[in-house]
Amino acid sequence: MKDTKLSTIEYIDKLAKEISNNTIVGYEELPKYDLFLSQVIDYLNDKFEEEDYTNNIVQNYIKNEVISKPQDGKKRGYTKLHLAQLVLLSYMRPLLTTEEIKKVFTLAFNEINDRSDDIISWEMAYKMFSDIQKESFQDFVSKQHFNDEKLKSMIKEMNLKEEEESRISEFLIVMTLICQASAIKKLVKRIVYEHIEGSKEE
Repeated sequence: MKDTKLSTIEYIDKLAKEISNNTIVGYEELPKYDLFLSQVIDYLNDKFEEEDYTNNIVQNYIKNEVISKPQDGKKRGYTKLHLAQLVLLSYMRPLLTTEEIKKVFTLAFNEINDRSDDIISWEMAYKMFSDIQKESFQDFVSKQHFNDEKLKSMIKEMNLKEEEESRISEFLIVMTLICQASAIKKLVKRIVYEHIEGSKEE
């Protein structure tokens, strides 16, 4: 619930700081022991509250060769490597389609079920992503994304009631964040289609 003592921009800044302190689980903190699929599902749904993973979703990623197959003949066939793949995938799902995620993984790992042709290890990829994510949140918090005075001036010109000003302020901030998110999503998709597809033609 919003702290009414804070201005809307102060509140958004407070939320961003909270998120930056709860970034990706460290690679060393991922379960060390092999898991059943049901345990993998529970782990993902616990870490990604906005997601709703099922056995079918994970099995479809395996079938479509987006993530690696479980270890043959083992009931606990899901390793730390699978969790690393699925955690990275979870951050990509809101932005990219299954086929696009597969293309991105192919850049670093070539054939998903062949570890011998990986350019870098999954552990390295996971740790680099973790560092980049942490820096991105810190960068977001340190930057002034919203001009508080300009926002106040715009709202004042609207001659709104006092209770309406707060709502419109939040509306404008949300729309600003949507614009930024949309621009980033478009940039990601352009890179996926132009760079990755272009490299195939060479």
